[in-house]
Amino acid sequence: GAGGDEYTKLKTCIKAKKGSPDVAMIEFQTLPTFAILDPFVDMGKYGASNKDGRYAAWAWAQSTSGTKVNAIPVDGGPMAMLYRKDLFTKNNIKVPTTWAEYKEAAVAIKKVNPDQFIGTYGNDSGWATGLMWQGGCTPYKYNMTKSKANVGIKLNQASCKKVINFWGDLVTNKLADDKSFWATDTGKGYDTGKYWTWVAAGWTPGYLSGQLKDTIGDWAVAPTPQWTAGADVHGDWGGSSFTVMNQTKQPALATKVAMELYPTQNKITKGSAWDIGLNSAFLYPLVTKVESNPEFANYTYKIFGDAKVNPTYIHASQKLGPFEWTPFQDFVYATMADETTLAISGKTQWSAVLDTVQAKVVAYAKKQGFKVTA
Repeated sequence: GAGGDEYTKLKTCIKAKKGSPDVAMIEFQTLPTFAILDPFVDMGKYGASNKDGRYAAWAWAQSTSGTKVNAIPVDGGPMAMLYRKDLFTKNNIKVPTTWAEYKEAAVAIKKVNPDQFIGTYGNDSGWATGLMWQGGCTPYKYNMTKSKANVGIKLNQASCKKVINFWGDLVTNKLADDKSFWATDTGKGYDTGKYWTWVAAGWTPGYLSGQLKDTIGDWAVAPTPQWTAGADVHGDWGGSSFTVMNQTKQPALATKVAMELYPTQNKITKGSAWDIGLNSAFLYPLVTKVESNPEFANYTYKIFGDAKVNPTYIHASQKLGPFEWTPFQDFVYATMADETTLAISGKTQWSAVLDTVQAKVVAYAKKQGFKVTA
């Protein structure tokens, strides 16, 4: 698995120059944080490539540094809108296709029941970043092949601010809640009608399936609302990859393991890694033959009344544009969460959140020795 504890141990092994596993799972946003330490085998030397379009293009771009192949994409989180189709239909409220309509629906929901919300701002920085990505915001520029020391940071640009300010307006006016996505009460809220929508990743239907008891079959999936009517722009929330550490004594074999743990295959055989990954862990595959496999595209969830919703996520993934990360994304995410918490509690203005995050991240980057373009 990937996450904070694993990353701490892995960094210790890298610095000690011993103890690293041959293959390690690392999330996309964290790849530059490790890559700057130069711990990865260039898997391109051992057959890893995307010449045949084996992996989602946007994910492959995040897995490489110039011609060097740092990682093999495994799973991602293209975003779409989960919503209570029964409540929208019963109350004759239009399912929103734009963010303007999303706010209109939020107002209408309050008239139906003042204790209900269109959704919640979960204060998850990965989620917020996915929405900024969908809003046309690309706040980071980092190209290790040109310079490890240069980083671009522009979190307070207009395309980023419009997203955070939009949600800040919803929260301030009690049109959206401010509870964490992962709180027990939030999970219950999706089941009781407290929350009508969740703009979330391709892996969240699996999570939501474990939260619902009374509204199984009442949910549906639609594309993420657009900032411009008729547009087709999407974001991603989450995703991971396999890397091969340069402490391995068998780089060729380790590369094969990284490529074949979740292999390219035309059939998802019972008991295979993809069978378990898709049907038990509810991963969203970034291996294109699996993504386009009819078994995945036609997969049905009981919570959606056995509807085939994966094509909506597939389209979102295929439309995803490029996105880069900083080599200190954990600090960026923590700072975003801290400043948003202050805005939620009324201790700062939502409009100031990204200005403050920008200033703190730039100061941190410079302190770490980076040359910052803002």
